[in-house]
Amino acid sequence: MSHYKLSASSLADAIGVPRSSISHLLSGRNKPSLDFVLKLIKAYPEVNLYWLLSGKGEFPPKTSILDAEHNPKEDLGTSLKNGPQEPNGKSVSKIVFFYDDGTFETYHPKK
Repeated sequence: MSHYKLSASSLADAIGVPRSSISHLLSGRNKPSLDFVLKLIKAYPEVNLYWLLSGKGEFPPKTSILDAEHNPKEDLGTSLKNGPQEPNGKSVSKIVFFYDDGTFETYHPKK
């Protein structure tokens, strides 16, 4: 909430939960439900799920120089789209990136 400069009520409105849910979580009365976590991640996809659940990792994420200059996944997608197919005529349908913090992303090249 502090990263986004949100009040409890504005966070509740943003993720579509009752305002009392945020109050109960902040006071320690309740723990977040799976539904709550999924709504939070949907509204704020840049929040690291592993960090949210375990407290390990970092938030906000650090932007690397590489990320600021270009997106290597886009470069990969372009080369897969425009490049030759595999010798057997097959093409790549998805690529999964696994990160050392336990998270992953699935990339689907545009065809």
